[in-house]
Order: sequence, then structure tokens, then C-alpha cells
Amino acid sequence: MSTNNVILKENSPLQLNRKLFLLLFGLLFFLKGFAQDFEMNHSQVDIYINEDGYFDVVENYDLNFTTYQHGIYRDIQVKYDLITEKGNQEKRRIKIRKIDVPNHKFDADPDFVQKISDNLQIKVGDKDVTVIGPQHYQIKYRVYNAFLFEDSQILFYWNIKASGWNTLFHQIDFSIHLPKNMDANLDDISVYSGFAGDTIVSKDFDVKYSNRIFTAKSRENFLSAPDQSVTVSLNLPTGSIKEIKPWWPFWSDYGWTLILGAMLFVFYWVWNKYGKDDRVVATTSYFPPNGVDPAMAGFLVDDKADTPDLISLIPYWGARGIIKMEQVPKKGWLAKDDTKLTQLRPLPEGAPDYEEKIFKGLFGSSSSAIEKEVLISSLKDSFYTTMASAKKLLGDKAQIYYDKEAKKMQTWTIVGVLLLGIFLFILFLLSWGLWAALAVVPISLFLLFMTIYMVKKNSLGNKVYSELKGFKNFIKIAEENKLKMLLQDSPSYFETTMGYALAFGLFDQWAKKFEALNLQPPSWYTSSSGAFTMHNFTHSFSDSISSAQSTMVSSPSNSGSGGSSGGGFGGGGGGSW
Repeated sequence: MSTNNVILKENSPLQLNRKLFLLLFGLLFFLKGFAQDFEMNHSQVDIYINEDGYFDVVENYDLNFTTYQHGIYRDIQVKYDLITEKGNQEKRRIKIRKIDVPNHKFDADPDFVQKISDNLQIKVGDKDVTVIGPQHYQIKYRVYNAFLFEDSQILFYWNIKASGWNTLFHQIDFSIHLPKNMDANLDDISVYSGFAGDTIVSKDFDVKYSNRIFTAKSRENFLSAPDQSVTVSLNLPTGSIKEIKPWWPFWSDYGWTLILGAMLFVFYWVWNKYGKDDRVVATTSYFPPNGVDPAMAGFLVDDKADTPDLISLIPYWGARGIIKMEQVPKKGWLAKDDTKLTQLRPLPEGAPDYEEKIFKGLFGSSSSAIEKEVLISSLKDSFYTTMASAKKLLGDKAQIYYDKEAKKMQTWTIVGVLLLGIFLFILFLLSWGLWAALAVVPISLFLLFMTIYMVKKNSLGNKVYSELKGFKNFIKIAEENKLKMLLQDSPSYFETTMGYALAFGLFDQWAKKFEALNLQPPSWYTSSSGAFTMHNFTHSFSDSISSAQSTMVSSPSNSGSGGSSGGGFGGGGGGSW
């Protein structure tokens, strides 16, 4: 196969013919050479092909610095777009390993940079030292995945001198050493020199072959300017070089998806064993469990402290004669209705600490029997800290209903997800590249979020939850006749249960069921908006409680400042620095 059938696109290819080159050569010589402050007197590249599917490259450069420089840099292109002999497109990424620059300090891009960029850079020299005059540099490295395996042959295709060198090369020599089990002849090798796309075999090199070694030397008066390259193409027999393939191709490209899938599966297994509640059958119930206030009921039905859980204490206290609530009409066209809470008596002794926190946050810590009033609007941007503290106290108090071992496993899972996420990010970056590594971030964040559901109720919690689940279901499906019977036995039934409906997010649905029962609205709630029926109460109370909920958790907004600011493998090049 001729090398014309395989095209490797180098960075910034420039198409010019030889005649144009002759006209521009002088200009390129002065501009490019002067800009880099050095010239390459002699370049010797030795390549050692290994039958195991890789080859070693030793580059020797004898150059002359005309001004003080720190050293040179070598860019090697690692990502290519190929068009094979069958016309198929292929994206190829070669690997550069075992980089060494004897007798010189150097920095080379780490492995993961090769996976996310198009080029590898080797920077030779000392930032604290400058040199001038003749210098010698040797750069060694090993190349993987740079053979082209075709039906009739294996193609070695390499840029001895890449087009990205921004200086003038006066002499270029190279050798290719074949492995012991291989032989070839001069018909198998072709050398090309000039600008990218030139397919005419070069006459600038004398090529010889002996003892499995190809040697090529540039002829007298040879010059290679910037944007020109020297490329060698060598046909090797099939089976002579081992093709390095992943044991499973899918793993090579997409193995990271399997690891993330396993991570999700393990999390589900841990949750299913240590965090999933036992199956609970709802026990039909017309009343909430004894000793469980609406805030605790709201926590137990979804295993977290929500704002509605604590707001539900307002109607709970109203039904017990502890407070009263009044909707205050707006004053002015742009004003909104306000809500006033009045303390009628202190909380009973033994009230849970989260109730105490909210109550004292509203009315102060004094136990005086004197009525105290507070406007909900006065709590804006200040009461949110009290709400946050009360939520924590509610969560702590609820732990008597939960399995302690599940709590420990939740903590261990959080730590495990964090550590595993960091490890996988680094592993994926090195093995599959940046996009695979970035995929770890949303998966880890999702699992960290899901750990809040890794809670498991104990036997007491399951018993209470069974009753709450049955009571919640009754609120949803209760019929008028049954509600009439309950009101006959307990006239204050609606008042004592409305707080629970509020915590469950079912207040409007629950209150609507009582509108046709000629029930008087709760006496502890008043409004000046006309005749106060159950229908009016439902809408007025919903508006008041919604406003209270948003106000009691509002926090001051932060203002901030910001700103803005404006042909073959081995492609690349080099220069001085």
C-alpha cells in the first residue's frame, strides 16, 4: 500500500508548492530563524522498533544559540484524525512514555495531560540558568499505539522532523532499527520532505539498509525551514509487530461507565440493607398517635425536618388555647395583609425543646401571663436562624424512633462516597480522560444527596409510622358521614387535627371536607374580611400561614461584586525558551 492512502492531519498544515517555497525561502530563513534565536546544525534521530508493539525514539540535537536562552522545548502531537486505506475515518491517540533528557533538567506533561490535550510538551533547560553558543541535547521517549495495522502490511509512519519547529535545520540524519525476527529491504522505505501534503519521494536523503538497520543522511546543502517536515514511511510484514488491543474494546473506551454503574449498585445494596425501612402496613386511624405533635408527625412521614413541620405548631398551639392568630388587613395600596400572633399563656411544662425554641423565638423567654403580640412581618430576615436551630432540635428529638446502626452506616457511606469520588476522579482522568473524570462529580453529588434517605426506623418508629400513615390516608379519603360522626363525639376534631394536615401538606384538602358540615371556624383565628365561614377561614388561614412560612425562613440577601476578563505520527515541533 502506498502512503498516500493514509492521511494524518498535523496541526496547522500549510500547502505550498516547491516553486513558491524557493521564492519565500529567504524570507522564512530570516524571520523564523531570527525569531527563535537559534539554528539547528545537526539532528540525529534513532528509532528502535520493538515487536511487542512500541518503539523507542532517541533524538539528538546539535544547535547554536545566538542569544542567551534557557533551553529548548519539544512538542509532540498525540491526537490524530486518520483516513485509512479503506476510506474509514479513525481518531487515534498515541501514548508517550519513559521520557528522559540525560544531563539536563526538564519538565514533561504528565500522562493525564496527554489524554485531554492534542500535544505533549517536553521543556528542557533550567529557568534559573541561561546558555549561549553551541549546545547538545538528547531526548528519549517510548511511543505506543503508533503503528497502522492493515490487511497486507503494517505501516510505520513517523515524522523525523515535525513541521512545528520554528527554526532552520541544516542536516537531518536518522536510523531505524528493526527487531531480530524481522527483515526488510530498500523497497519498503520511503522518505518525504517538504511542506505538508507533498507526496513526491524526497531526493534529499541517501538511504541504506544493512543488518536490520535503515540509515538515512541528508545530502549536502540540505535545508529544512519552518513549516516543513521530514517523514519516513516503512512497510513491515504482517504479524511482525504485536497489535496491542484492549482485552475488551468497550472497556478501553467506556469502562468508566461500568465502574460508575457498579458504584450506584453498591450504594443501592447498602441502602437496601441498612437504610431501607421495614415494610409497614398502614393501620386505619382517625386520630394521630398519642404523644406525637404535628411537627414530629411531619418529620416521621418523610424522615426530615421541613419548614411546614414547625409551622404546623401554630394551629396546634391555637387548638390548645396557647395562642391566638389574627389576619391584619393591609394598609395602603401596595401593602400586604399581615398576621399577628398573640400569646395567651406559656407552653406547658415538658414541651419538647424544638417547641420551646420556636415559642421563645416568637414571644421571648419570659413566663409572664401577660399577653404578648408579634407581627409575622417583624420576623423577616431574622427568624430564619431560630427556624434552623429548631429543625436540628426536631431531628435530634426524632432519633428515638430510628435505628442507631443505620445512622452509623449513613456516616460511613458519606465518607466512603467522598473518598471514592476523589479516587475515581483521578483514576478516570489518567485512564479515560477529562470527560470521564467529570462524570464522577454529578454521580458523587447525587449519592451524597441520597444519603439523607439512608435512615431506618426502629420498632417504635415503625409502630408510630404505621399509625401516621393510616391517619394520613384517612385525611385523603375521609367521607362526610364519617366526619359528622367524629364531630359528634369530638366537636373540636377539626381544630385538633388541622395542624397534622398542615404538616402533611394536605390542609386545603382536609379543610374543604368540613366546609359543608356547618362547622364554625376555630375561635382562636380571626379576620376582618366579612362573614367568617369555614370557606372564608380556609382561604384566609392558608394565605396567613403561607406568608408566615416564607417570612420566618427568609434571610438577608448578600450583595457582591464580580468581574470579567477579557503526514505521520510524531507531529509537533519545538523551539527555544
